[in-house]
Amino acid sequence: MIESDWFIPRDRPLNIAHRGASATAPQNTLAAFRRALELGADGVELDVHLSADGVPVVMHNFEVDELTDGAGRITDKTLAELKELDAGSKFAPEFAGERIPTLAEVFEALENKLLVNVELKDISPNGVGLEAPVVEVVRKYGMESKVLFSSFNPFTLRRIRPYARDIPSGLLVAHDLPAQLRRAWLGPFTPHEARHPDAEMTDARLVKWCHARKLRVNVWTVNDPAEMKRLITLGVDGIITDVPDVLGAIVR
Repeated sequence: MIESDWFIPRDRPLNIAHRGASATAPQNTLAAFRRALELGADGVELDVHLSADGVPVVMHNFEVDELTDGAGRITDKTLAELKELDAGSKFAPEFAGERIPTLAEVFEALENKLLVNVELKDISPNGVGLEAPVVEVVRKYGMESKVLFSSFNPFTLRRIRPYARDIPSGLLVAHDLPAQLRRAWLGPFTPHEARHPDAEMTDARLVKWCHARKLRVNVWTVNDPAEMKRLITLGVDGIITDVPDVLGAIVR
């Protein structure tokens, strides 16, 4: 077993804020991550791309159009160009001027106080060179024991392992993906210590199957209190939610 704070024994599931506390602040911004810390989350989930000049930046979509006042693909823009965009106003006026953060800025803001699930946004089988720069930032900030990498792309998890044999990974799956991804056909050939299913496909059989293979089960994205209680009863290891305060109250 990889030594990681993700694997410390607990009597409850980890409370992981999805893209930060994204119900109350613009997703994947420093405001959302700081809010997650205030609301008592154990960790945050975030998404990482490379800018055109090779800097790991945090945003979910491959394009900036939906969440900022700009347009175009993240990978076509330099960090300086991305930093000109407003990533808060579309959520609410009081967040005007919130910027797209770098992964380094997130680590600095969290001050080593939270676990961080870094989802690697790379859908290509051959890769875009995301892995090495991301691991470099993780090591620069001494976050090795607090980071877990995740991806829907099994090839991405294979590529990152040589750079980070001491950092765990989670394979993302969902009920509406093609069969080869939904059923993780490449799972046996993909180095990972956790399985990250969506809530709809998570049942007692799946949790038992994963635990029998020493895989942690972190479920996404769960905002309904009744569903949270169902998953807690199943014994999942982590719940990824937009409302970490709601989950925290149920766990307590």
